[in-house]
Amino acid sequence: MTRDERPTDAGALTVLHSLAPPDGTTKFVDQVVGGAPEDVTVRCFSWSEALRGEYDVLHLHWPELLLRARTPWQRFGKRQAMRMLLLRTRVRGIPIVRTVHNLRPHEAGGGPEQRLLDSVDRRTDLFVRLNPATELPATARAVTIPHGHYRDRFAGHPRSEPVPGRLLYFGIIRPYKGVERLLDLYRAQRPAGTELRLVGNPTPELRERIEAAVAADPHVSARLAFVPDDELVREVTAADLVVLPYAEMHNSGVLLVALSLGRRVLVPDSPANAAIAAEVGEEWVLRYRGDFDADALEVGLAAVRHGPPAGEPDLSGRDWPAIGRRQADAYRALLAQRRSAALPVPVEA
Repeated sequence: MTRDERPTDAGALTVLHSLAPPDGTTKFVDQVVGGAPEDVTVRCFSWSEALRGEYDVLHLHWPELLLRARTPWQRFGKRQAMRMLLLRTRVRGIPIVRTVHNLRPHEAGGGPEQRLLDSVDRRTDLFVRLNPATELPATARAVTIPHGHYRDRFAGHPRSEPVPGRLLYFGIIRPYKGVERLLDLYRAQRPAGTELRLVGNPTPELRERIEAAVAADPHVSARLAFVPDDELVREVTAADLVVLPYAEMHNSGVLLVALSLGRRVLVPDSPANAAIAAEVGEEWVLRYRGDFDADALEVGLAAVRHGPPAGEPDLSGRDWPAIGRRQADAYRALLAQRRSAALPVPVEA
């Protein structure tokens, strides 16, 4: 049976995601694999699989990561491989789907990388946005499918009792995350009855900066490593408030982790975060305007003084099986359109 003869409105599908396979720690790929319907086979990325394997849909996530490497020759080789992949998908009629995790890469690449990423965007048949605030070109086909929660993933791990006044930052620690600013503001104000905890794997320069702060201030502590799930659950549930002092935020898995574990979060104000607050409850997603400064920190401290909200955030619209079915429906509509113009792909304004 040829690709054009294969039924695409029902039956099995194989989707190649540009994600590394699950490794036992909680990552986005776990949700993609675990939420897929039984009739959708998920394959994880390798260049060999991408250029030689058999699959119905190529689903890209953070495409810039496919192009990055340590040496110029390695980066050149990956760019050539991406060009071959774009050619292969065009010749074989394999549609490309891309989840828009960020409006732009957090850490910019060079001109050759950006030009190739522009080509990837032009070749993308369907963009999946994780929130309705994501802006795309007016001509882009798009569907909104939210990021799922982590409640089921963490259900088997023991939780900590919250430590009154504990402020927690967790996640990867990079310059654009604003952790240095959080450290400086906290140590300058020294708010009574609070402590600051940092958990995550930093760059070498930031590690030195954080370790010096921990040594100098008994109210600051850190676990500077990528922690396993059981430890992550203990750390997050021990917090009174999670603080994410990012310069900007569009989508955040860290935010969803905190909400899944029933902890309120201080985040920059943005259309995406306002939409999540409206969905889960305003008291769970505290927002500050502008740069992270003393006024922004006070928004979080005021909430800590007021006490925790009652109940749990409303994450009922973020069950992974439902999300998996919606993605499968989008794949099938896209493939059906490839065969026939009778079934258009959902397009949102």
